[in-house]
Amino acid sequence: MNGDIRREWFEKDYYQVLSVPRNATQAAIKKAYRKLAQKFHPDANPGNKEAEERFKEISAAYDVVGNEEKRKQYDQVRDMATSGSGSGGFPGGFPGGPGGRVRFEDVGFDVGDLGDLFGGLFGGGRRRRAARTARVRGADLETDVTVSFDEAMSGTTVPVRIEGPAPCETCGGSGAAPGTVPVACPQCGGAGEISVNQGLFQIEQPCPRCSGTGRAVEQVCPSCRGSGSQRRSRSFQIRIPPGAKDGARIRLAGRGEPGPAGVGPGDLFVRVRVKPHRFFGRKGNDLTVEVPITFPEATLGAEVMVPTLNDPVRMKMPGGTPSGKTFRLRGKGAPRKGGGSGDLLVTVRIEVPGKVSKQEKELLEQLREVAKDSPRRGLGVEA
Repeated sequence: MNGDIRREWFEKDYYQVLSVPRNATQAAIKKAYRKLAQKFHPDANPGNKEAEERFKEISAAYDVVGNEEKRKQYDQVRDMATSGSGSGGFPGGFPGGPGGRVRFEDVGFDVGDLGDLFGGLFGGGRRRRAARTARVRGADLETDVTVSFDEAMSGTTVPVRIEGPAPCETCGGSGAAPGTVPVACPQCGGAGEISVNQGLFQIEQPCPRCSGTGRAVEQVCPSCRGSGSQRRSRSFQIRIPPGAKDGARIRLAGRGEPGPAGVGPGDLFVRVRVKPHRFFGRKGNDLTVEVPITFPEATLGAEVMVPTLNDPVRMKMPGGTPSGKTFRLRGKGAPRKGGGSGDLLVTVRIEVPGKVSKQEKELLEQLREVAKDSPRRGLGVEA
């Protein structure tokens, strides 16, 4: 459930919405919901906006207290809010007055879950700190490289060139002048966050001076003026693994844009574009190819030469092979990531010559005369 809905738990008494006492049984809650839902359902009140809103409110209330697990959490939240509003403090004896820090572990809540409950406002949650770190990290970049089909199959190394923000060559990205180093931020003491009293609660937020990095630069780098980055061209060599597919993304960690001074850079993602082959196709790790054959080869059977990624191989084809039949040659396909290769799927097509010699024509005439079965017999005709 998202944080906006859960924040309503402090404000709305769902038992009152459903007109049931807090100690009502699940069966009683279900019965009350059905009665109210039937009364305020939009189908029973066409065009009545007030009834529609009431129906939504009833449904939202039942979604929480009609579920035993959600109801338990909702009751705990309501108890916490009620207890914290007075001098007695929060459950567990932890003070909840102005300036008092809320420790959700003391009231039986999962800290990570309640980070969502309050939209990540309260301190102490590992998830919130990780999210802040992700925000100040440098941006990821993406670029494309194009390779031939054969290069993608065998693997290759290609150059990649990008233009944009890069770590400053003078300060190495620290933002500090040569001979100096960043120091702990004087406002947050290097924590990267500050505490702010909000009446009942004390919340933590990124330090406005260091933007959550916990670092401060006393003497800025003259080249980047303390930003830690410069706009320039960078070149890399990237290895395309054997068997790379069209659209594959390869990650170069730390090769993206630099973050604020002293913060880690993002990553560079290289998308591989593979040029089509003139006769090979691809299905996953299998390659496909069409091989033309003659009518005598299809009828009598033959051994035909078939191209592969390496040298051609002989493929035995039995007599009576129909046009369009596919044969599988094991291990002759694209290289697999974990080792080995896929298969080569060979589809044979009977090729009808556009021109024949005089001798070929005479032989074909003789064949037509002696042929006894018509291929059109199944259609109810013999000619």
